[in-house]
Amino acid sequence: MSIDLVRAIKSLEPLADFIVEDNVITWTDDSITEPTTIEINAEKVRLANLDNSLAYARARKEEYDLLNQDEMRYDDLVNSTTTWQDAIADIKTAYPKP
Repeated sequence: MSIDLVRAIKSLEPLADFIVEDNVITWTDDSITEPTTIEINAEKVRLANLDNSLAYARARKEEYDLLNQDEMRYDDLVNSTTTWQDAIADIKTAYPKP
């Protein structure tokens, strides 16, 4: 995943005022020191690594959201089945933690 310049700067200096046009940063905040290009690039790498490390969680959530979990748990309770547990286990197997 590619991290954009604005996200990296906001991660480094969340309260700073700046403008980015055509990947050119115009720093408009006199109270906060502008991060260097090296700091910004390092932050982009850090954020990309963080996003990649959580990809499994995003994929799992998408699958979990498709399940009617309350209904499944109730049906399992009434019918003495494990449909809900099996569905959750399948999702965790399909998208393991790194």
